Amino acid sequence: MPESVTLEREQHEGMYHNLEERLKKTSRELCGVMFLYLGTDSPQLENQVRESLRQETGSEIEVLKDASTSTLAILLPGLTLDKAHYQALLLKRHLEETLPDADPRITLTAFPGQVEPTPGVLRQMAESTRLSESSDIHIFTKDEAVSEPGRILIVDNDDTIREFLTIRLKMQGFETLEALDGTSALELIEKWEPDLVLTELNLYGIDGLPFINQIQQLPMENTPKIVVLTEQRVERTISQCFQHGVDDYITKPFSPVELDARIHRCFQ
Repeated sequence: MPESVTLEREQHEGMYHNLEERLKKTSRELCGVMFLYLGTDSPQLENQVRESLRQETGSEIEVLKDASTSTLAILLPGLTLDKAHYQALLLKRHLEETLPDADPRITLTAFPGQVEPTPGVLRQMAESTRLSESSDIHIFTKDEAVSEPGRILIVDNDDTIREFLTIRLKMQGFETLEALDGTSALELIEKWEPDLVLTELNLYGIDGLPFINQIQQLPMENTPKIVVLTEQRVERTISQCFQHGVDDYITKPFSPVELDARIHRCFQ
């Protein structure tokens, strides 16, 4: 995966994790959350939104931006869902009056409420805003929230294998990222926090058991599960991997159906 694409994906994911952390800090207090999408990237939009809402609410308003889609996430501390909806109506009217041809799309909810503010739910809210075909303000409910997909990091220096695994896993609803070697994989694991690492043992730089040990020693709250997918068939190597905490070991060439079953077993 090109470095620029990986960086953009990290920035995209990071916004929702930052938003989750901010909401966790105020988990006992009401906070309205509004997602806004205009379809055009106005350089002054963030300041305009922040100032308009500050004047209406009398509070300091935090605005975060998903740089990859230009969707804004707006925190409205202390507001119930009804009050957040009223502020959304005022903001929508303000944008329509001040920006030529503006057709804002807005989705909102309030926390604590019907849904948990996980990165998956927050991304889903942002995506429903961006893809909305209605100009009506949308109230996001628990009936729309789907389970957050599992995250799988694919580590292999074979471009064909990575591409095949990425396509197959995404078709099953998993989120995926790719790494070419052990060093870049360790960096991504700490930043992206995957649920599972699907890895070859023969990697550039750090590989094999030292790579597995490094994963397990990362300062993370939840260490990812590890599934080895490798050409190594030596019985001693297989035994050592399980002794070091690997969840499954699959040899190449492999059956895609069997691989699917073993990966799904790790998420049960």
